[in-house]
Amino acid sequence: MITLSKKLKMQNEGCDIVDKSSNKRIFIRDKLLIKEVQEMEQNLPNTCKTKFTNPNHLHEFTIVISPDEGYWRGGKFLFSVSVPEEYNMAPPKVKCLTKLWHPNINENGDICLSLLRQNSIDGLGWAPTRKLKDVIWGLNSLFTVSLT
Repeated sequence: MITLSKKLKMQNEGCDIVDKSSNKRIFIRDKLLIKEVQEMEQNLPNTCKTKFTNPNHLHEFTIVISPDEGYWRGGKFLFSVSVPEEYNMAPPKVKCLTKLWHPNINENGDICLSLLRQNSIDGLGWAPTRKLKDVIWGLNSLFTVSLT
């Protein structure tokens, strides 16, 4: 099976490309993120907002989730997202920066969400067909599902 990264690698003789005008390396991840970030921002749930501290680094951003229903209604929960160079073959790294008690978030901010795992028992883990919008919807679902 030929993946996008293999195809680009064959076309450009390497997994990354050098931009001749600025001598900067352009990773396949960055090409994917340009399109995905636009799609993600158009399809955000009403309770989520993204913040890019540096618009030139689409691979690092924060998400603010403000649930409007359920147990966590009225709260604001901050998450950092870091997309590795191996993206879309590897899932983004997500960390909860807000201290809270949640059955799927430990005290270090690590999140138990199967789509953030490379391999998961339930078969719903990360796959190259998943996108950043799936991650945001997954995080949002942690706060909109009632505990009763």
